[in-house]
Amino acid sequence: MRTFHCTQCQNLVFFENVRCLRCEHTLAFLPDLRIMAALRPGADGTWLYAEPGAETRIYRRCANYDDISVCNWALPAEALPAEALPAEALPAETTSTLCGSCRLNRVIPDLSRPANRTAWFRLEVAKRRMLYTLLGLDLPVTPQNGGECGLAFEFLEDSAAGGTGRVYTGHRDGVITVNIAEADDVHRERERMRHGEPYRTLLGHFRHEIGHYFWDRLILNAGHLEAFRERFGDERGDYPAALERHYQAGPPPRWSERYISAYASAHPWEDWAESFAHYLHMVDALETAAATGLALRPSRPDEPRMQPPADPIASPHQAFDSMVDSWLALTYVLNNLSRGLGLPDSYPFVLSAAVLAKLRFIHERIGASRAPIACAG
Repeated sequence: MRTFHCTQCQNLVFFENVRCLRCEHTLAFLPDLRIMAALRPGADGTWLYAEPGAETRIYRRCANYDDISVCNWALPAEALPAEALPAEALPAETTSTLCGSCRLNRVIPDLSRPANRTAWFRLEVAKRRMLYTLLGLDLPVTPQNGGECGLAFEFLEDSAAGGTGRVYTGHRDGVITVNIAEADDVHRERERMRHGEPYRTLLGHFRHEIGHYFWDRLILNAGHLEAFRERFGDERGDYPAALERHYQAGPPPRWSERYISAYASAHPWEDWAESFAHYLHMVDALETAAATGLALRPSRPDEPRMQPPADPIASPHQAFDSMVDSWLALTYVLNNLSRGLGLPDSYPFVLSAAVLAKLRFIHERIGASRAPIACAG
């Protein structure tokens, strides 16, 4: 993620901030400009952003910003469809009070329960971070009520009665469902230990499930099935049976030679989604490293060396090999810092040759997606 500064006083601010602590201006993220902007009140509930050297832009804060403080995005006051999230049109109405992120929600938690308000806030923070990366990669995101390839989110909770009322996080036909219990750190850690996962976060869930969504967009609908099968395997096998087999027997021996995670070995669709999520991890962390000017200059020639890496969003056509070189150096220092703090490795993964080939394929498909992506008929 970029390093953000208040556009009024240049104080360092962060993606989730709503007010600058130095100049006390209201802050909002402007998706059309991809900046955290200092806003001043305008007429009729609008907010103004005076971009240097350009005319003043007029915005409205998302209704979920004003009403329940769960969002900090803004939308143009007369929101043309293309101005909320790029690449494809949003619904035709121009008077929506929701930003491009919140328009994707089809079901939100029951806010009559106070704990659900906290859970929803945490879910939205992770979702917006995921959308920020998609925004930079020009990957199209359209609400379901605005197009046949649309996306929707449902944030659900288990039934108090248990049994068939349990909610499973997953994706189907453009709908991403997230069990709001995943917003609870204790529950999530318990599930991580139960499944033997080295890594389980809310942001990771969103990146994994959006990978399933983009499999339809970048592979199935784009005519790349054979190329996909060459790298990930044949997805036409029995998917429920494959998952059941994985949960009963676990991953195959030496799975790390072929897969980014044990779960990726369950089925080609999961392999794609896990790999896609991992690619988004790489892009976000490398953009952050580039924005902060991080460099490694060790005293020994046999230790990883890294100049500030190229921003993978600002430089989308950079060579994949260069991206990987920067990534390996970055994860080297991340893991050493974590160990120095007495924590587990921040990056508990191995990038085998087979995994790198899959990540390269995803890199190429995303790069090609900067041209329009057709929907299935």
